[in-house]
Amino acid sequence: MTTRVLLYGVGSPVAADVEESLHRAGLALAAGIRNRPCESHLSEAATILAPEALSPDLLALPFLVPLFTPAHRQLAAGEAAARGLAQPFTLMDPSVAAPRRIDLRPGCYVNAGCSLGAASRFGAFVFVNRGASIGHHADLAEFVSIGPGVVLAGHVTMGRGSVAGAGATILPERTIGANAVVGGGAVVTRDVPDGCLVLGNPARIVRRDIGGYQGLAVT
Repeated sequence: MTTRVLLYGVGSPVAADVEESLHRAGLALAAGIRNRPCESHLSEAATILAPEALSPDLLALPFLVPLFTPAHRQLAAGEAAARGLAQPFTLMDPSVAAPRRIDLRPGCYVNAGCSLGAASRFGAFVFVNRGASIGHHADLAEFVSIGPGVVLAGHVTMGRGSVAGAGATILPERTIGANAVVGGGAVVTRDVPDGCLVLGNPARIVRRDIGGYQGLAVT
């Protein structure tokens, strides 16, 4: 039987990519849940429901949260749990070669064209976007977001709710603090403290106590 999966949240453009990954994996999109008043970025064929319309059979299904902003993803995951959804689904696009030694916690999503090193750990609800390269022994805490084309070298650690923007590079054995943001295209050569924004090559701290990506912290 084909597994049916709910997408909790439809307002982010990246939801379209998650829908495509489900299709390539031979999984069925049961419905998209519009948890906020917004335009849906799912296909016209997708069933869109309000949270109040979740029936007992739908509540029994696994779900993903297709939102890139860590704080939004945390909030939506909490809402889904409060509604009775109890099975966060982990999805790796079939285009990705999965290492034998990798620990993907519930709710993770890895988009198409990514390269994953061995012996890595992804915490719950980690989001890895298109074409990212994650080195061996990566340790990504809960609600980390990795943008398109990011390169993490070996033994990189990223704290809870941190973000690496599109095209950023993080050199080996660096640590990115909780709710810190590595701006697009930055090259990180030293550790980044919690809640800091770094930009440039080499990356330098341009703001402290930013609260997190888009000013919103994961708690």
